[in-house]
Parts: sequence; C-alpha cells; structure tokens
Amino acid sequence: MAATHVLFVEDDDVIREATTLALERDGFQVTAAPDGVTGLEAFREERPDLALLDVMVPGIDGVSLCRRIRDESTVPVIMVSARADAIDVVLGLEAGADDYVTKPFDGSVLVARIRAVLRRFRAASPGEGPDEGAVLSFGDIAIDPEGMEVTRAGQRLALTPTEMRLLLEFARTPGTVLSRDHLLARVWDYAWGGDTRVVDVHVQRLRAKIGQDRLETVRGFGYKLRA
Repeated sequence: MAATHVLFVEDDDVIREATTLALERDGFQVTAAPDGVTGLEAFREERPDLALLDVMVPGIDGVSLCRRIRDESTVPVIMVSARADAIDVVLGLEAGADDYVTKPFDGSVLVARIRAVLRRFRAASPGEGPDEGAVLSFGDIAIDPEGMEVTRAGQRLALTPTEMRLLLEFARTPGTVLSRDHLLARVWDYAWGGDTRVVDVHVQRLRAKIGQDRLETVRGFGYKLRA
C-alpha cells in the first residue's frame, strides 16, 4: 500500500524540515514547499492526499492557497497558524479547510489530526444507523449516502467530505438538537474535544449550500436539521 502523500507548505526552514522528518517517521510521504506559489505548483503536479498549509507564507498566503486548492479538489486541507487567533482560524475554515492546528504543535497531535481528517475523507459511508444507504429527502434536498451525493432541486451540490459527514449526521436525526461537542466527536473524530469554531464555520458553509433555513441554531445547545 502506497504511503499517504502530504503536501506541507511552510516558510520557516526549521519547522518545515523538522515536521517533514516527523511525518516521514510516521510513514507519510512528504512534499515540502517554502512558499504558496511553489506549493500550488506541487499540488497540481503531484496531487497529494492531504495539504498542510501554514497561514503566513510568501507568494500566495495559506488562506488564498486553500481557496485555490478547494476550487480544484476536495482533498483534505489542514491549516497551520502561529497564533490561536480567531481571524486566522475562521478565515482558513471559511476558505474550505477541514481543520487547523496552532504552532507550536506536538508531532503526535499533528499526526492524530491528519489521520482523523483522512479517515473522514476515505470513509465510503460515514456513520451508522437504519437509514444507512437509503436516500434521505428533506424538501428539495436529497441525500444519497451510498453515492455520497447531495442534490437541491435536482441540482448536485459540491460538498467537501467534511460537509457531507456533517449533513449526514444531521440528516439521520432530523429535528434532534446536536451539540457542538457531539458533532466534534462524530464528524471530526475528536475523542479529546476541540475548538467549536470548527463546527460553527462548517455549519455556516453548509447553510450557504443547502439553504440558510435548513439548519436551525438552538442557542446554548447546538444545531438541528429542520424536519
């Protein structure tokens, strides 16, 4: 089985080299790039399994690079930020990133995040339940879990794997309020908890695609899909 190929875009030489070695020790194949322009070229030429992008890189910044990648592919993207800054985090997620980590990060935590994102991406049919494989319909929204397709009024929607998992989690329990912690555990595979901003931004992105009124905010509790 071929090693998972990670594209790592980072302008700090020490961090880039140390992280590359750490990932390679865990069995990953790594292509490292020092700037966004080189990173975009490497992405288009090599088609990695996952992109790990620092926010502040020269040429094309990480957020813009994420948008370019998302325009061309649903490959998983994890953003790396030197600050746990809300603006950096939200901009990266709104650009289409699936997750983020902040520097300095522990190598084992980074590997765990990468593996969690890859599990979500590679899952043929996320979740379990009696509706597994059956087409789920909510008004003009139709969800085919087996084919991993969603249509709205007959038009196919372009959802990322993470958005698809999030929608399926709501669709299997329509009308039930799901907490952010529940969604982090089920959709992001965070057994240890995580930043709820990840959930909030992905809900916003999903609303923009399926309709703003489909997912209701239950203040102080979470979100639910209107049955």
